[in-house]
Amino acid sequence: MKKTISLLLCALLVCSFASLSVTAQDETYTNVILMIGDGMGENHLQLAKQERGISLFMEEECDLHGGSKTRSFSSSVTDSAAGGTALACGVRTNNGCVGVYPYDTFGLFSVPRSLTEAAKLSGRAAGVITTDSNDGATPASFTAHTSARGNSKDICTQQVTSDFDLIWGASSDDFDESLAKENGFTVIRTKSEMDALEKGSRSFAQFNYGETWKTATSPDSDAPTLSQMTAKAISQLENDNGFFLMVEGAHIDKFSHRSNGSDSYDAKVAGAAEAVEEFDNAVETAVQFARADGHTLVVVTADHETGGITCIDGTYTYTKTSHTGTDVPLLVFGSDDLIKDGEHIENRQVARRIGAKMGLRADLFPVKDGGKISAFWDQVRAWFQKLLDRIPAKYITTITTK
Repeated sequence: MKKTISLLLCALLVCSFASLSVTAQDETYTNVILMIGDGMGENHLQLAKQERGISLFMEEECDLHGGSKTRSFSSSVTDSAAGGTALACGVRTNNGCVGVYPYDTFGLFSVPRSLTEAAKLSGRAAGVITTDSNDGATPASFTAHTSARGNSKDICTQQVTSDFDLIWGASSDDFDESLAKENGFTVIRTKSEMDALEKGSRSFAQFNYGETWKTATSPDSDAPTLSQMTAKAISQLENDNGFFLMVEGAHIDKFSHRSNGSDSYDAKVAGAAEAVEEFDNAVETAVQFARADGHTLVVVTADHETGGITCIDGTYTYTKTSHTGTDVPLLVFGSDDLIKDGEHIENRQVARRIGAKMGLRADLFPVKDGGKISAFWDQVRAWFQKLLDRIPAKYITTITTK
């Protein structure tokens, strides 16, 4: 009898642990903040610590440390468009392409749905913020679908006619303010205007390009820093249904592309190191919110590495001015199973695992959405329906009877 009871207790304990394991795997998050340090390799973090004399919050406070493999569909070395598409849509595409499949780059038949689009369809709020122009490759990957990252006008038009809650970046020449306002966006250009936004309002920012990446902006600029943008964006998006927010620190990449010539090298290193520090400040802002909220997942990664930073004679040094195929950091706060500690996964899997953690149904993400041909036929059907609606009912009956 005692043996039977012991066996039953063991069985109950096994079931209990199995149940806990399933619960951990199936845990979903109301809010997700995906933070992308454009061009940020593992050694950028070491460079920043070396140059700025700091420790990094993301290294010390994130629960899991792994890596992301960054190749694109067309090359072992990705660009920001393909890298951004993988992180936004969970698919790999050709270099230069934004939010499209590699076999249908013009989006004629279908396009992959992004996490931002899926978030809106799931009832969440969704936003994108960047230190780059709003039509830059990474923000575009989360807000548009086009065959080439240089299609700025197409990207901007898709953005200002979208249903996203906020898109904040530096100014773009192709931004159409009147169309943005017509679609319900409040257009802002300064920190003061950002701070004055009413909670829940939809907004489109055109900030000062040369300021937002810094740890502190100049007194006369009235531009927000990336960490200030992150804090305000969270407060704008937070609601009972949850939100998805993508935050990009673009200037890590921009400085890392600069010449390695002796005249500019010091400025390149100093700029990149400061950009990493401000990105880390934004990570801290997001994590502090997540810690207090208890229902928020924060994922920190990069689209690719730029500059081939290497430790030479104890000093972290740039060896290139272009992208490399090196794996990039993948850091997680708020989950103990998005990845295994030390695990390296494909960039497209980052998006897919985030989608699973958001509890997105299979028909929301990852999934194909209608392309241009489908959109054309939808317009034709809508036009034909409007035409039928104008025909008196008695004529419709006569036509049907005959």
